[in-house]
Amino acid sequence: MRVFDAHKFDYECFTYTADPSMSGVDVACEIGLDADSVFKTLVARCRSGKICVFMVPVAKELDLKKAALVSGEKSVSMLKSKELLGVTGYVHGGCSPVGMKKIFDTYIDESAAKYERITLSAGRIGTQLRVRLSDLMKVVEFRLCDLAK
Repeated sequence: MRVFDAHKFDYECFTYTADPSMSGVDVACEIGLDADSVFKTLVARCRSGKICVFMVPVAKELDLKKAALVSGEKSVSMLKSKELLGVTGYVHGGCSPVGMKKIFDTYIDESAAKYERITLSAGRIGTQLRVRLSDLMKVVEFRLCDLAK
């Protein structure tokens, strides 16, 4: 939120009581939004050792073959939860593409283009932000591509 506030971007903030058993779809239902417009942030390690960030709708899964293809890698695998905090500064369930410790290549599923605003983690469990894709593009360099299965 600090990043969006600093840029004076308009956004909506949604909070909910987090439960460890909640899925992304549960979160979308809890905050009253279409699960196709709510995106989860996934972090992967490429075969080369490079870290990449992928965002897909919460009701979908990241297709690792598509992820490897768009990132120009032979393969990618999900980063282990215990590594997430050290690499990104975020914990599992509260990972956001905005404000990570380092800048990583970021890819968002092309379905995001259907929406004026998408919803993503605010960087902590229990808080989501609904932002304009055009505003997100100003603070996170990303590419839209086919990622979900």
